[in-house]
Amino acid sequence: MEINDLTPAESRLWRAFASGTDVDFRTAGSAAAGSAAADFDDPAGGGSWGPERTVRASVLRSLLLDGPREDGRVAALSLAGARVTGRLDLQYATVDHPVRLRHCHFDEAPRFYGARLRELNLSESVLPGLVSHAVRVEGVLRLTRARFSDTVRLAGAEVTGSLYLESTRIETPNTEWPVLQLNQAVLGADLWAPGLHAGGEVRLTGARVAGTINLNDSVLDRPGGSAVQAETLAAEADVLLRRADVRGRLELRGARIPGRLDLSHARLANAGNTALRASSCVIGELWLREGPAAQGALNLRRAQVDVLFLQPEVVPDWVQLNDLTYTSLIPHEPAERRLPMLEKGDSYLPFTYEQLTAAYRRIGDDDAARLVQLAKQRRRRRTLPWYGRLWGHLQDVAVGYGFRPLRAGGWLLSLLAVGSVAYGLHHPPALKPAEAPGFDPVFYTLDLLLPVISFGQENAFAPEGWYQTLSYVLIVTGWILATTVITGLTRTVSRQ
Repeated sequence: MEINDLTPAESRLWRAFASGTDVDFRTAGSAAAGSAAADFDDPAGGGSWGPERTVRASVLRSLLLDGPREDGRVAALSLAGARVTGRLDLQYATVDHPVRLRHCHFDEAPRFYGARLRELNLSESVLPGLVSHAVRVEGVLRLTRARFSDTVRLAGAEVTGSLYLESTRIETPNTEWPVLQLNQAVLGADLWAPGLHAGGEVRLTGARVAGTINLNDSVLDRPGGSAVQAETLAAEADVLLRRADVRGRLELRGARIPGRLDLSHARLANAGNTALRASSCVIGELWLREGPAAQGALNLRRAQVDVLFLQPEVVPDWVQLNDLTYTSLIPHEPAERRLPMLEKGDSYLPFTYEQLTAAYRRIGDDDAARLVQLAKQRRRRRTLPWYGRLWGHLQDVAVGYGFRPLRAGGWLLSLLAVGSVAYGLHHPPALKPAEAPGFDPVFYTLDLLLPVISFGQENAFAPEGWYQTLSYVLIVTGWILATTVITGLTRTVSRQ
């Protein structure tokens, strides 16, 4: 391109390129007369900017591919406050210069498909989308506070540094496809996107991030669908969604997060469907705290979590905890506040009770552990046929399935008192008066109640009438109490 073909604005940029000098077309004063924009420098109104701040995309391409050089200086394209007309097409190009196009208005979506760039900065610009599949950036990619009216395509991108999307807004009338595509992307540092506003799906499927993924204070909006699709995501540090507003499914199936998945103060809303799916994940710490109860199901099936920070108030009405394993459960809550979570699934899952029991035992709260085991037996009872439920009720009333052994002592003492008084007032006749020992109502009642121990009283005397019926009741009750106590002792020994 000949310099004689350039406009004054383009000539200024051309001369500055060789030395890497910044070119800023923004004004310092108020809006121009007759302008419809409240702020003349707002790139949202850049379509009305005149030729004094307009640069053709073909000029930018020529500069980046074959621009002038100056000995001893680093050439760079550094432009702010310009309107870029035409399509900036650098598909498959190799650009050795930093590209900084800040506060700019693009008439057409730039195209960096398969390009190799030193640095790309489109911060605070307004663009009708971005096409950058498989781009490689040897440095950082900055899209801070940029505004997009169509899809940002960065699938398969490789950025050796960080990707900045802080306070970026992506709105598109067509939400059938993901509005931010980062699937299979590889980032050498952080994905820094606090305050991101995405009016559609954010796709991170198969992405690998060497640092932290920061989505704090973000608004991720795709009701009825996937707001975040991040299956098999691999993050080397933390994934932060503190105070995030996720309207749609947060999909993290198979993700690997050795640090913290922080959903503190977050709002998860996908009513009638799954709000959070973190099944088959491996997570260092999962924080669900200080926020409203999720609107939708919580799916943690087959997940492995070292530290589960879960407040009961955040748990939704439907949870799936099949084969969820965790080492530590915080904060410490009474078992009565944790147990309702285990009742919200679709079936009886013994493993979930065992996990909660183990968590209480690790911190030495044996009373809470016993209460969880008692709740497990009561939940199991509802799955049994009628005769099994009847037997379960008897065990529960008698000794709390062996977890309330003192209750058996109370029953025995009560029955012993009843039998002793009844037979003390009316001695049963001896079967062989000449050989019978002296009658003792207390030991006679004990003989009836205790199925193994014999004091020689039961076989020597034969009660009649309702006293005989009472003896049958005492015998049957004794067997039930003995069986339940032995069951409880066996369970206790096996746990040890």
